[in-house]
Amino acid sequence: MKVLVINCGSSSLKYQVFNMAEEEVLAKGEVERIGGKNSKLKHKKINLEKGEEGLGEVLVEEEINNHKEAIKVVVDNLVDINYGVINDLSEIYAVGHRVVHGGEEFSDAVIIDDEVLKALDKCKELAPLHNPPNIAGIEAAGEIFKNSVQVGVFDTAFHQAMDEKSYLYGLPYELYQKYGIRKYGFHGTSHKYVSEKASKIMKKPVEELKLISCHLGNGASIAAIDKGKSVDTSMGFTPLEGLVMGTRTGDLDPAIVPFLIEKEKMDTNDINDLLNKKSGVLGLSGISNDFRDLEKAAIEGNYRAKVALDVFVYRVVKFIGSYIMVLGGVDGLIFTAGVGENSPNVRQKIADYLTFAEVKIDGEKNKIKGETKDISAPDSSCRVLVIPTNEELMIARETKRLCD
Repeated sequence: MKVLVINCGSSSLKYQVFNMAEEEVLAKGEVERIGGKNSKLKHKKINLEKGEEGLGEVLVEEEINNHKEAIKVVVDNLVDINYGVINDLSEIYAVGHRVVHGGEEFSDAVIIDDEVLKALDKCKELAPLHNPPNIAGIEAAGEIFKNSVQVGVFDTAFHQAMDEKSYLYGLPYELYQKYGIRKYGFHGTSHKYVSEKASKIMKKPVEELKLISCHLGNGASIAAIDKGKSVDTSMGFTPLEGLVMGTRTGDLDPAIVPFLIEKEKMDTNDINDLLNKKSGVLGLSGISNDFRDLEKAAIEGNYRAKVALDVFVYRVVKFIGSYIMVLGGVDGLIFTAGVGENSPNVRQKIADYLTFAEVKIDGEKNKIKGETKDISAPDSSCRVLVIPTNEELMIARETKRLCD
């Protein structure tokens, strides 16, 4: 079975083609600047014999006005005689779509039909920046891949296992009933993937494990996972809540918002821009939202870069500590995503705080970047794992599961 995985942003489309018999990536790429004059497609066919990328690599630059045109350009390259991986569209049995927000409607992946599309439309106001392009991609793929099964895989679905005590805010209950204001959580596809991978590494069923998954990147979240189910997570009604991130504030005293509106004469658009795009470690450091830049600057003695990293680490540790208590202990601590996978320094700083729980990492093992490894010290109370996330493969697996 061949599965095409699509991840649509407002002006981009990322994709991968999988042969699910061996879970091999056959091709992958990205369309950038959809709707602009400088649109481009970067496409790579994978050389399976050598395990290398770039065989038949191509760069296409042309005007691409919408997601339907973008998918057509992708298809042209997937069937190309030189760098294609299929002979015709009928080889794509199913198309798996990343959908950011499924609200309370979806607690699992789902085969998409007209009723599902209607339900997704209702979720637009919960994720106005993300869901509309996700839906556009689904509709465009449905028109082009007429005989392929369309499957939606939701970032929020994994966290629908949370209990009311975890997801309700201290607002009048009527506002939850009227508007669905509650914690939803995000990065669920990533948290699910790494928790299942951890289960295999630890050689125990995920149903027997208490895990804390740290998805640390420009966007960052932590999940407490008990017996394979998410019981709490740091992101909330939107991806703004929780950790200090690349450009997002994370947890904030709500009274700061009306204070800034009054003092800085800001409107709702100004506030939204400030909290989501100008804050986090970028706002604290005044340098960058790229943690590599911050670590370099901190080593060179930049005070604000050091403070930004310290704030980030401290917030991560607070969540880990609270989730150890929520879970009643922890069997495995997982680091994933850009920072989690590639920053030995950040991992070590986090571990230094966790000696109270006897969570310890081995300094030599911790030197790795971007590879799966158990970095636990021999006397650690739990396993500490670095696991590169693979949301596309998780989407492909969920798609295959529904099609089997």
